[in-house]
Amino acid sequence: MGDGKGSPAVVGILIFGNVIILLSGLALFSETIWVNTDERYVYPILGVSGKDDVFAGAWIAIFTGFFFFLLGIFGIFALIKGSKTMLATYLILMLIVYIFECASCITSFTHRDYMVSNERLITQQMLKYYTNPSPEGVQLTSLWNRLMLEQNCCGVNGPQDWVSYTSTFSSKYSEDYAPWPLQCCVRDRNYLITNQAACTIGHQSYVHTNGCFDYIRTAVNNYAWGVSWFGFAILMWTFLVMGLTMYHYTTI
Repeated sequence: MGDGKGSPAVVGILIFGNVIILLSGLALFSETIWVNTDERYVYPILGVSGKDDVFAGAWIAIFTGFFFFLLGIFGIFALIKGSKTMLATYLILMLIVYIFECASCITSFTHRDYMVSNERLITQQMLKYYTNPSPEGVQLTSLWNRLMLEQNCCGVNGPQDWVSYTSTFSSKYSEDYAPWPLQCCVRDRNYLITNQAACTIGHQSYVHTNGCFDYIRTAVNNYAWGVSWFGFAILMWTFLVMGLTMYHYTTI
């Protein structure tokens, strides 16, 4: 240390704390990039509803994760040098990043809660936009077609969504032709409909009776928990490191 003051034990603990911060920051950076690639392909549902702040929080966390990584390295260097100026700079910058990470966590958590508890909003959105020629409709039609085919599900809660409510789809197709999208029909390994006639009359062996909401809820939960709860864990650890760094600052 520069002037021989301060506890070497405290310096050692702080170096260890900053190693955890830089590794956690790198993990947060990687995880939130994964969230924003939307591997589960649910962003259009959140985007059209205007409740896509789970992804906004992830974008913030990409930058905060990267800066946690950089500041962890800078903090270790400042501790080894024993420079009060460098430690003051470290604390100021860490506080700024800390505030942004708080915003990221809160944003993701609150909007996750809104989406996973609101089946009716997603149902209304699907009924309005599925087969709608608008840009939003094209995007959501593609999403629902893919979702129903890949997850072997139908609508939000099941086939009854398409016959219990008025929809853009029902205004284009009569119930005799297709009471629900043909993507709801059971298919073979080559994705060919097993029995279209049985599917359209609602035979349970030939139409998927489960809805897709569980998949959507799980996807949004996975994204939000990754951004918010992992972020909260980093914030709690960083708070302790910052507190001890402030104490150390007063002793050098």
